[in-house]
Amino acid sequence: MKASLIRRACAAALALATTMAPAAAAQPDDTAEPSGIGAHARLLGEKIVPHKLPFRNTTVGGLSGIDRNPCTGEYVMVSDDRSYLQPARFYTARIKVDGAGVHSVDFTGTHPFRQRDGSVYPPPSAGDGKAVDPEELRVDPRSCRYWWAQEGDRPKSSSDPVIQPSIQFSTRTGAYRGRLALPVNYEVTRGDRGPRRNKAVEAITFGARNSVLTSAVEGPLLQDGPEPDLNRGALIRVTQQSRKGHVLGQFAYPLEKIFAKPDPSSPWPPDTGVPAILAYPGDPGRYLVLERTWVAGAGFKIRIYDATTRGATKVQNMDSLTGQTVVPMRKELVADFHDLGLSTVDNTEGMTWGPTLPGGERTLLLVSDDNFAEDEVTQIVALGIR
Repeated sequence: MKASLIRRACAAALALATTMAPAAAAQPDDTAEPSGIGAHARLLGEKIVPHKLPFRNTTVGGLSGIDRNPCTGEYVMVSDDRSYLQPARFYTARIKVDGAGVHSVDFTGTHPFRQRDGSVYPPPSAGDGKAVDPEELRVDPRSCRYWWAQEGDRPKSSSDPVIQPSIQFSTRTGAYRGRLALPVNYEVTRGDRGPRRNKAVEAITFGARNSVLTSAVEGPLLQDGPEPDLNRGALIRVTQQSRKGHVLGQFAYPLEKIFAKPDPSSPWPPDTGVPAILAYPGDPGRYLVLERTWVAGAGFKIRIYDATTRGATKVQNMDSLTGQTVVPMRKELVADFHDLGLSTVDNTEGMTWGPTLPGGERTLLLVSDDNFAEDEVTQIVALGIR
């Protein structure tokens, strides 16, 4: 979801509420057994990439996903440019990070994603149904090929085509190699079912010894109730699938309520969701979950949670979560970016594990999506996780 695009539109405009199903029914039982979560984070450092950095006839920016390639030691970052500037693409980079900080970010390559026929993706145009919205990329730990997610499009008007979200496979040069069958309730419809516009699949991760692909929709499905407001949060769906696409489990994750009252003169509502999820090595049901929120007049709130499916209700057979009594995933706050002492808190969307530090502390790298805007930044943040 392009939260910073909304923020810029809001700034331009300044220059010239229903409730969801009872939240109490969706809260975990305090008598349930402990979840076994509770990581701690500290800031190691950050690095700002030059704005609109030119690289091999492309413009670096819109970086909405990041992963580390175990075969090369490099990092792969996906751009969410929908082929407006250059064809939809990804970048590889060497990032030097250790316990003393982020020392350098050096881009080493870029390739466009290719369609089944070998062509690159064209810019969106009404009626062709070929638009693509890349948001996440993961390196397959078994083959070091890429799995990447794109949100598709719920059209604004009946004359525009529905473009389904997808998780595709590609080579390390972007060649198409297939796609994963998604859960039925991830399908965009023209009715009141499925993901909201710009709130579809934006988060994927490998887990359970690399045999399970977990995905999360960014916001609540239309049938699952309204989006978060100042008084209450919402439930989004997190799905575990086999590599063949079989749904192993789907769970409700509790998204936080909006953290601040928006500027009343703004025409734009708050925007919140989950742009990234990251599995814990060795624990098939434990994840780091990134929540990103923007509020007019208050800016961004970036938080990382330690969450688990242990004890949570499986909801894959529930058409709607509205009015249902479900036990959602448990979660605990790991880091609020406003507490880390960063130079800025921006539109952070990507997250991956980095190298392990001496003493056993694991590095966590995050990247922000600048949407190619002059008032945004491409920021690489490194945290130590214990």
